[in-house]
Amino acid sequence: MFRFANPQYLWLLLAVPALVALYWLAARNRRRRLARFGRPGILEELMPEVSTGRTAFRFILFCAAVALVILAAARPQFGSKLREEKAQGIEMMLTVDVSNSMLAEDFEPNRLERTKYAIGKLFEGLQQDRVGLVVFAGEPKVQLPITSDYRMAKAFAKRISPSMASVQGTSIGKALSLAEMSFSSGSGDSRVIILITDGENHDDDAIAVAERAAQMGVKIFTIGIGTPEGAPIQIGGEFIKDEAGEMVVSKLNEEMLARIADITGGAYVRSSKQSIGLDEIVKAINEMEQTELSTVRFEEFNEQYQYLLIAALVLLLLEFVVLDRRNPLLAHLNIFREK
Repeated sequence: MFRFANPQYLWLLLAVPALVALYWLAARNRRRRLARFGRPGILEELMPEVSTGRTAFRFILFCAAVALVILAAARPQFGSKLREEKAQGIEMMLTVDVSNSMLAEDFEPNRLERTKYAIGKLFEGLQQDRVGLVVFAGEPKVQLPITSDYRMAKAFAKRISPSMASVQGTSIGKALSLAEMSFSSGSGDSRVIILITDGENHDDDAIAVAERAAQMGVKIFTIGIGTPEGAPIQIGGEFIKDEAGEMVVSKLNEEMLARIADITGGAYVRSSKQSIGLDEIVKAINEMEQTELSTVRFEEFNEQYQYLLIAALVLLLLEFVVLDRRNPLLAHLNIFREK
């Protein structure tokens, strides 16, 4: 595929025919002024070294050089290429609970909004690490595959909401299992899962999944968001109630989260109203041994303007070398076909 990155500069090509028109007018005026002194044939015999062909040739070279410079300014681009970059870092899968219990308001404005804010701040501070995002409730979902595009990661994090969960509940084991499978191949032991949840697990064995992660060399850092006292869950201005009509209160389950972190060699942090806990975990992660990560970046077009600039320079040098007058030493070559 071919394109110009700055096509607006192509309008400058209109200067070339304008230059041709000015040259033609100047040449006509010159012929008229010479005609005042005598017949053209006699004047050519009196000025044998004057060469109109050389003057025209130099002008053609100059116009071609101007056109090439204008085309170069428009930045022609052709084709595409992939560029591989290598850097030292880790792969980090953030696994975020989006169940209704994360709407509890023991954190302002609620647990989930505070989590999203903290994740956004985390992505702003990363440099060479790769990140991914898994959201879960009753079933997990890969919201963002492993990437080094932090701007895109931050945009995806802003869209996290309970509506992403087709099944309600809190299946931490399934979420951790999906996060384990979402790492890229070749990331070695520099793999980390950061689990952010209130710890109210249902229907699966998260401990067994943590033990498998430990065997794979994956460390799990857990963040418990909420308070042990808990808070009611409000959706659409109404508080959720159980089958007995009692108000549902979501409480933080720290015991399981601490055990998951301990099994894998990670760490558990309880969120506070001042800090979610990501900063503390990132400090611990930065002390881990990093591995070489290879990232393939797609560069859509290759620049071609440099070739046009080289050609323009050659034409200008040639225009500078060609003289307006005939060289007696080269007269027998008759390059410009003049009589």
